[in-house]
Amino acid sequence: MGARRIAVISAGLSNPSSTRMLADKLAAATVAQLAAREIDAEIDVIELRDLAHDITNNLLTGFAPQALETALNTVYSADALIAVTPIFSTSYSGLFKSFIDVLDREGITGKPVLLGANAGTPRHSLAIDYAIRPVFAYLHAVPVSTGVFAASGDWGGTGDDVAPLGKRVEKGARELADAIASRDAATNADPFDPANYLGEGRSFGHLLGGLAGE
Repeated sequence: MGARRIAVISAGLSNPSSTRMLADKLAAATVAQLAAREIDAEIDVIELRDLAHDITNNLLTGFAPQALETALNTVYSADALIAVTPIFSTSYSGLFKSFIDVLDREGITGKPVLLGANAGTPRHSLAIDYAIRPVFAYLHAVPVSTGVFAASGDWGGTGDDVAPLGKRVEKGARELADAIASRDAATNADPFDPANYLGEGRSFGHLLGGLAGE
């Protein structure tokens, strides 16, 4: 069985960013959990800050530039997603939501997702459940039960002593690994690949030849 592929969506605006730090922690923990189940995994990180102009152009024109199209196909073909956003004004960032808005409405149906968010204060910790989780439910994805929120204090050693960030990361990663392990590996279902509707090894040339009576 081939390696499972996990697409990591990071909506941090700075470089480096605590959003990317959290995304990397979640990805590494998920890979470790899958390895414990003897399942190989590959990680594809999508930094939305690098695609901000392309996302805006897609919203304005309806067409995705090449870099954005590649990122979208990475999401669609992944076995699972890890999606992490900073919290601005009690909700996900505009960049994060704009990327979600250009996704195909059926592109992540049934796909397991581990949600993460970060902000300066723990007061925003419920944003995952009241703001982010409903978006993925609307898209018919399957977010795991545990969402991982990180406040500034979690990076500085003054975070939650009862449920420290490391334990929360491990719990979320374990749930995502369980969801991945319970599913068959994703297959490439690119609608623009002629092999998917003309048959393996066939191309538009074969179709045109058949129409011409060759």
